[in-house]
Amino acid sequence: MDDLSSKPAYQYLTVRKCSPNVGAEIGNIDLTRSLNDGEIAELKRAFTEHGVLFFRNQKISFDDHARLGEYFGPLGSHVGKKTNSQPSHDPRVRKFHFDENSERISGNVWHTDQSCAPHPPLGSILYMHTIPPDGGGDTMFSSMYAAYDALSDRMKDYLEGLTAMHDGVPTFGDGTPRASHPVIVRHPESGKKLLFVNESFTMYIENVPRHEGVGVLRMLFEHIQRPEFCYRFRWEPHSIAFWDNRCMQHYATDDYWPAVRSGYRVQIEGVVPPQAP
Repeated sequence: MDDLSSKPAYQYLTVRKCSPNVGAEIGNIDLTRSLNDGEIAELKRAFTEHGVLFFRNQKISFDDHARLGEYFGPLGSHVGKKTNSQPSHDPRVRKFHFDENSERISGNVWHTDQSCAPHPPLGSILYMHTIPPDGGGDTMFSSMYAAYDALSDRMKDYLEGLTAMHDGVPTFGDGTPRASHPVIVRHPESGKKLLFVNESFTMYIENVPRHEGVGVLRMLFEHIQRPEFCYRFRWEPHSIAFWDNRCMQHYATDDYWPAVRSGYRVQIEGVVPPQAP
């Protein structure tokens, strides 16, 4: 865990840590207007330091939503041929709506968004305007920095330099891409090492015996779910969660049927995950 006490204080935003390893709630910010250069710089700093940013009471429009994402890079599109999200009247924004007629809930497995793509998204920004009246529908996040740091030195040595195949077909259907990524990558901004495998898309470790790779992946998938690496975010109407897809995994809790949970999401284009030297 980083020692943030030695870093300069935030001048424009309030940044309250949510847990030792995951997330911060951002205050003193109005996302319905354009941000100044100082606010943008501090938002980017908080994103790198905390991995997930949470905002409350932000009744944003599609333009506001897209503008927030574009501070961090070009907006991207979903790579899957089949997805539970729906188009909105704005091509930049996807609708995430679930109710009593929904056959299944999107994201109720630990995953990194679309890691099956050659260039997985840098991050995703989910805005929820309607949540179940009795609670439920929380989103859980897990730090892949903390998961990597907690591995034994021998396991780190074993995983260093290995690659794994990520396949989107089982989740999103035929025509969805598949890509090989390093098992251990280095975050391009923080410079820290992290685990880059996930239960939803990672099929096998390459260039090791298949049964050996299956056993290692099973261990890693269980490992990343350890509570000390995680934080559970309780949604309120007009809340936003903005996660760094490069170093955080998430899980959408499916416990609210037949209530309504509805909102919108944009994603930001990413790059090839860099292998840790």
